[in-house]
Amino acid sequence: MNLDNCPRCGKLFAKNFRDVCPACMKDIDKEYELCTTYLRENKGAIITELSDATGVSIRQITKFVREGRISLVNAPNMSYPCEVCGTLIRENHICDNCRTRLQKDANKLKSTFASKPDEEKPTGAHSAYRIKDQ
Repeated sequence: MNLDNCPRCGKLFAKNFRDVCPACMKDIDKEYELCTTYLRENKGAIITELSDATGVSIRQITKFVREGRISLVNAPNMSYPCEVCGTLIRENHICDNCRTRLQKDANKLKSTFASKPDEEKPTGAHSAYRIKDQ
């Protein structure tokens, strides 16, 4: 039996398929119902409005969207924050600007390692930090 502490309430529970205890799972399901009910009645709602009206955190609403429980197709004004900069987005985890910046940094790092002679390249434990070709 796998025992773990619930990340939401801290209580000890038998961890099966869920990452939270049964009591918190019920609370999450209630929050989901509140969100879907509000969105049915207010199709043009934005995430901050939904959070304020239901008392459900923006983080939890974002999780519902990422899990596919809340569809953005039925909520045309709904978006959630980029995990890096907080800009509101409708797909993926990070916005296009952050993705572009991350790709540039990765390419710069890759070209830096490619231009170094073999004896200067990291080996052993540090070799895990090499960027692999895509």
